[in-house]
Amino acid sequence: MRLSELGIGQTGVIVRLYGTTQFRRRLEEMGFIKGQRIDALLTAPLQDPVKYKIMGYEVSLRREEARNVEIETDPVAGRAEGEPHIDENGASPRASMAGEEKSKGGKEIRVALVGNPNCGKTSIFNMASGAHEHVGNYGGVTVDVKEGSLKHKGYIIRLCDLPGTYSLAPYSPEERYVRTYLRERRPDVVLNVIDSSNLERNLFLTTQLLDLEVPMVMALNMFDELRRSGDRLDVGQLSELLKMPVVPTVGRTGEGISELFDAIVETYKRKQAGTLEPTATVKHGPLLEEIIDKFAGQIGCHTAGFTPRLLAIKLIEDDEEVNAYVRANGEERLIEQAAKLREQIQEEAHVAGDSAITDAKYGFIQGALREVYTPAGDRDTPALTKAIDSVVTSKKWGFVLFALFMYITFYCTFTIGQYPMDWIDALVGLLSDGCRSLLPEGPLRDLLTDGILSGVGSVIVFLPNILILYLFISFMEDSGYMARAAFIMDRLMHKLGLHGKSFIPMVMGFGCNIPALMATRTIEDRKSRLLTILIIPLMSCSARLPVYLILIGAFFSRYAALVLFGLYFIGMAMAVLMAHVFSKYVVKGRVSPFVMELPPYRMPTLKTVFRHTWSRGEQYLKKMGTIILGACIIIWFLNYYPNHDSYDDAARQQEHSYLGQIGKAVEPVFAPCGFDWRQDVSILTGMAAKEIVASTLAILYTGDDSEVEEGGDTQLQRALKANLTGLSAFCFLLFVLLYMPCLPAVITIQGETGRWRWALFVVVYTIALAWIVSTVVYQIGSLF
Repeated sequence: MRLSELGIGQTGVIVRLYGTTQFRRRLEEMGFIKGQRIDALLTAPLQDPVKYKIMGYEVSLRREEARNVEIETDPVAGRAEGEPHIDENGASPRASMAGEEKSKGGKEIRVALVGNPNCGKTSIFNMASGAHEHVGNYGGVTVDVKEGSLKHKGYIIRLCDLPGTYSLAPYSPEERYVRTYLRERRPDVVLNVIDSSNLERNLFLTTQLLDLEVPMVMALNMFDELRRSGDRLDVGQLSELLKMPVVPTVGRTGEGISELFDAIVETYKRKQAGTLEPTATVKHGPLLEEIIDKFAGQIGCHTAGFTPRLLAIKLIEDDEEVNAYVRANGEERLIEQAAKLREQIQEEAHVAGDSAITDAKYGFIQGALREVYTPAGDRDTPALTKAIDSVVTSKKWGFVLFALFMYITFYCTFTIGQYPMDWIDALVGLLSDGCRSLLPEGPLRDLLTDGILSGVGSVIVFLPNILILYLFISFMEDSGYMARAAFIMDRLMHKLGLHGKSFIPMVMGFGCNIPALMATRTIEDRKSRLLTILIIPLMSCSARLPVYLILIGAFFSRYAALVLFGLYFIGMAMAVLMAHVFSKYVVKGRVSPFVMELPPYRMPTLKTVFRHTWSRGEQYLKKMGTIILGACIIIWFLNYYPNHDSYDDAARQQEHSYLGQIGKAVEPVFAPCGFDWRQDVSILTGMAAKEIVASTLAILYTGDDSEVEEGGDTQLQRALKANLTGLSAFCFLLFVLLYMPCLPAVITIQGETGRWRWALFVVVYTIALAWIVSTVVYQIGSLF
């Protein structure tokens, strides 16, 4: 039978995999190998995908992909989970020696951190280097290379935190980068970070790193979870089997970090002295070893980080990048020879070449674990994870709870943030009054009060709201809930031509579009990744939040949280709609299978959550002191000149300023949307950064002499109420929500897609969409 037919609560044993080579390889790397037990745990609210448990961890798979996994339901036919066995080729955990590569001397050690997603790699990086990189409890948080350094025992250790990867096969852009980095840059020491509670699956990457024959140290991270489970692991024996230092660590608390870097320094010193023992060589069984050794002898010497043995293994696996490398070196004969060897393996072992090598590596792992690892009993899903998932991923409550979580986030952002916002606003007012009383009339006083304090102050008052928003998003990421959100949304995403993984960067876009765009690198196929990039600008980033809070507070204060939630919901709805349109008419191709690990829930530490939140706040403040400050000065200048003293009426002076002339010129374009020239100008200036929209409104409207009502609102809000209607204010909110992202985000789109045409396409379609939606709403609303 097929895995898709396995009922919830039932257990099966994997017999065979079907589908494309790339799909089979990915599943094998994640533990879907012959003889492995797999349990069906639950379905998503829309009945697809399904959550399975394999090798002690949880993974989600769509039913259409699960049909490619043949299973048998008799549990006696397979081994009990956690019980290792030797593969049919007799792969042994005992390893032979391999050569080492000489490296340059010096007091600086280059260390690359490599590990599976969710193994705590970035936690170790942060704890060691003091960096403030975000640590999220789902795959793909590290979407770019992070570098840091520390001093240890007289050495400067340069750390490079590489993206999380399940293997060194080029399945995704991240995995391709990791392998290229290790092969071409050749760091002095590779720090392989392992999740101690998931040894069998995590050690698969270790076996591939062993093939690279690089100096290596292993960090058995999250060792506290292994201790709590009652499992026993002989760390010393594991170190002896792998021929490398193995150090238990707990990245989030710092346990074992000092000992880990002791081992790194010692490994480097031995390497420099020429006394470093080579790491273990993974033996693939008699049949494969004979073929690999003979083929490696025919290959001879190679550079670019490929040893003859590694090149032989990758050619037998039919690795596309390695094939391209060989062709570029004019050795097509090797590809032809590899094809013949795959046929030989198929005939003699009755399995494809790449699958045979994967099975052999798991055989090596299982044999090693039989010697060093004693489980306390059957590994079960943690009770907390099981209890929470029974509710948050259920058909009845899944979507309701997600909507509730988001509403609570926006409610707290608005209501709790109102108090510190008022305090900062009062402080800005005092500073402005002080400047007016201390400085004589003239351009300098006007610049400070009407330009800098009014412009920057109108944005900086919303720092508490932005911190609260990031606090909630950080908690959802770190706890593991964000991966569940992708799980429950996958079927809907799939129908729209997207991938379940697309939902994670979409939600990340609520914080900032730029890291969200970079997070799309974890989406394997081109179509889903490109579609996600095209719609992320419609996700309402925190830079838009000051504009929302100003206008909502002025016109819709009674229903503030509901209106704010509605704007975010409209952004998501428009993103989904445009994804559907683009999937049909703009971006062609099929969506890749949905295979994603679902990590156990973990309670985020307050230190981690607050550090991540403050790092975002720090970036916001830096933006205030650079981009926003400079923009406010320029906007004030254009609004103040020319002929500032020629008009007694401030409103007439504004209309005849440089800024007024620009606004009047574009006013016919935005008139159908219900905007006046000052709103038009703020839209234009906001193309650089969305916070500048709020600053522009403050500079233009607070300088107006119109009569304004007194009350609990800020000066800007009172001025807006005197000049705008609720309908025009709402249409303006819609326009700010939907129109083009900031210039740095546009540049990021170009970088991620490699094409300026996609960046320009995003600019054009978002502006057109914003204009159409705002116009339709305003024109219909004006009829009532």
